[in-house]
Amino acid sequence: MANFAKSRAPQFSVDVYQNEFLPEGGSEVNAVVTVTATGGGTIGGAVSAPVYPPGQPPSAAVAIMVDCSGSMDYPPAKMRGARDATAAAIDTLRDGTHFAVIGGTHVAKEVYPGGGRLAVADAGTREQAKQALRRLSAGGGTAIGTWLRLADRLLSSAEVTIRHGILLTDGRNEHESPDDLRATLDACAGRFTCDARGVGTDWEVKEVTGIASALLGTADIVADPAGLAADFTRMMETAMGKEVADVALRVWTPVGTTIRFVKQVAPTMDDLTGRRIEAGPRAGDYPTGSWGDESRDYHLCVTVPAAGLGQEMLAARVSLVVPQPGGTSRASEAERGGSTAQSLGAQGLVRAVWTDDLVASTAISPQVAHYTGQAELSQAIQQGLDLRKAGDFDGATAKLGRAVQLASASGNADTAKLLAKVVDVVDAATGTVRLKTRVAEADEMTLETRSTKTVRVKK
Repeated sequence: MANFAKSRAPQFSVDVYQNEFLPEGGSEVNAVVTVTATGGGTIGGAVSAPVYPPGQPPSAAVAIMVDCSGSMDYPPAKMRGARDATAAAIDTLRDGTHFAVIGGTHVAKEVYPGGGRLAVADAGTREQAKQALRRLSAGGGTAIGTWLRLADRLLSSAEVTIRHGILLTDGRNEHESPDDLRATLDACAGRFTCDARGVGTDWEVKEVTGIASALLGTADIVADPAGLAADFTRMMETAMGKEVADVALRVWTPVGTTIRFVKQVAPTMDDLTGRRIEAGPRAGDYPTGSWGDESRDYHLCVTVPAAGLGQEMLAARVSLVVPQPGGTSRASEAERGGSTAQSLGAQGLVRAVWTDDLVASTAISPQVAHYTGQAELSQAIQQGLDLRKAGDFDGATAKLGRAVQLASASGNADTAKLLAKVVDVVDAATGTVRLKTRVAEADEMTLETRSTKTVRVKK
C-alpha cells in the first residue's frame, strides 16, 4: 500500500507565450498557455497552500474494469497478467479510497464488493478484493459501454472529490455498435476520468484512444502481459496523486473575436474545441479533468477584428475554474445550460498589437512553432500508418518520412525510436526513409497509440 502524508491543495498558475504583434490587416492570434499546479501532494516543508482537514487527503473513488472476454485466455498469460495487475493496483490504493472491481464481457459484472456499492480501502478490503480476483475467468464477448456505465453508477454513489476509472481490454468492441459506445462516452464525460489500456495486439487503437480522450485520461499499449502490473501500479499512483477534479480552462473573448480552436498540446495532443460549455457572455469552459502536481500546455487560436497600425486589444482572457464546493459537476452544468463555478485565481492575457515592423509581425513564438510542429508530427504518423494499411506505400513513405524529420527537429527522441521500428531512416534531417518490409504488429500499434505524446518546448 502506498503511504500518503497529510495533503494540501495545489495552487495554479497560468503563463502565456505568444508573439502579440500582427501586420496591418492581420487577424489570427496564436498563444501557448502553460497551466501549472504546484504545492499539492504530501507536505515536506512549510505550508504555503490551503491544507485539507488533518488526516483527510482528497477523497477518491476508483473503478477498475478488467476485460474477461474469451480472448483473454489466448494466451492464458493475459488473464493471469490482468489479475496480477489489478491486485497491484489495489495494493496501491490509499486508505479510505472507495473502490470496485468490474469484470467486463458482453455484460458488466461486479467482481468486488458487489451489491451495487463501493468498498473502502483498508488492509481487510484489499485482501478480500484480491481473493475475489482469483475467481476471474475468461468467457464471453466484449461490450465496453456496459462496463463504463456500471463504473459510472458505482462511482457516482460516493461523495468524493476524485472519480476515476482504469479500463483494460484485449479485443475489439464487437458486441455493441460504435454509436452505442459513443453514446456511453457522451453520458460519462465529465462524470469521471478514465485511463484505458490495450493488452496484446488484437484490440483497436482508435477505440482505446477514443475512450481515453473522451474521458480525459491516458491511453497506452501493454504488448506483453508481464508489463501490466507495473503499468497498473503507475496508473493508480497517478490517480492517488490527483487532488482537484473537474478543472476547466475558461476562455473569455471580446465582441467580434472568434475562437478557432483550443487544444491540449502537452503532455499529449487532445483537441478540446468541441467540448466547450458556455459560461456566460462571451465565455466558455473547456474541460481538463483532474489535477495533481503537474504542468500542461494548451494552444489557443483566435480570430480578432482587424485594426489599424498602433492599435492593441485584449484578444482573450484565460482563467481556471472548478465547480463550487457542494455544487454540480461540469457535466451537470452543461445539462442545465449554465455554469456555477469557482475561480482558482490564476489567469493569463492574450494580446493583439498591430505594427508596421515587419520583423516583429512575422516572428513566430518558439512555443507556438514547436507545438504546431508536434501537431503535424502526430498527424503525419497517423496518416502514414493509415496509408500503409491501405497499401499506399509511396504515400506512407512520404508521411512517415515527414514524421521522422519533425521528430528529429523537435528532439522527440521517444517518437523517433518508435518510428525507426517502422521505417529505415536514411537521413532524419531531410526525412528520407524506406518502409520496412516486415514490421511487428506490436511496434506499429505502439507507434499509433503513442503518436499523440509530445515533448515540451525547449526553454
